[in-house]
Amino acid sequence: MAVKIEVSHINRDYHIKRGSSGSKSFTALKDVNLEVQDGEILSVVGPSGCGKSTLLDLIAGLAHPNSGEIHIDGRLITGPALDRGIVLQGYALFPWRTVQGNVEFGLEIKGAAKSERREISRKYISLVGLQGFEDRYPYELSGGMKQRVAIARALAYDPEVLLMDEPFAAVDAQTREILQDELLRIWEATLKTIVFVTHSIEEAIYLADRVAVMTENPGTIKEVLEIKLPRPRQDSDVRSSADFGWIRHKVADLLQNGTDVGKIGRSSVQDVAEAISTDAVL
Repeated sequence: MAVKIEVSHINRDYHIKRGSSGSKSFTALKDVNLEVQDGEILSVVGPSGCGKSTLLDLIAGLAHPNSGEIHIDGRLITGPALDRGIVLQGYALFPWRTVQGNVEFGLEIKGAAKSERREISRKYISLVGLQGFEDRYPYELSGGMKQRVAIARALAYDPEVLLMDEPFAAVDAQTREILQDELLRIWEATLKTIVFVTHSIEEAIYLADRVAVMTENPGTIKEVLEIKLPRPRQDSDVRSSADFGWIRHKVADLLQNGTDVGKIGRSSVQDVAEAISTDAVL
């Protein structure tokens, strides 16, 4: 599998003003190195404030590193571009536009003709399961439906990479699982390269081919774990499997204290994992 995104020796510092006492330097990311394979879902997890969103902003071109480089297909990222679609936690829909109008936004920027915009937007509205809602406005939609619109908008102008920053964090638990399955269904239909930032260990594992675990400040990549759970994962009991429990414990351990999981018998790992509170770890 070819490398789609290459993050090389990224450092990102911020300077915080302290009134008359001058400014203080804060290192958000330090020597971050990461490769994302073409067509894979890579989840990124880490403690709050470790720089997960900062890393995503750098890949999106919304911010610039102090040193290091990020490439997509060998092209240096110097700013935002239509080869990357972004889906945020807060939906970021235009309230004065209908569902179809929101989905067509990127196509308008690309200069697509009105008939082409209509055809493409209807295709992706259908793909996310919102056919029949084309003329609704955001205030008429539930949180889950708004996030589907945001995903459709990001996919409609056919980006090579989809960057997702805790996109399901604002919805209830049941809707979150539904949207996870929807995202997997969409990924299976499009095979887009996806970088998915989340605080949820279970979400990271359930969605991803690999999970990148970040350290506390300054943020860096501690380990990248390959997720060898079978696909498709929707409508299966993968979350209750022993393998899922083992991986969940491994990720939680990396986040918490770095205990050597190899010293714990595999037969007892699922029991240990059940006793770990994901919220407490994060």
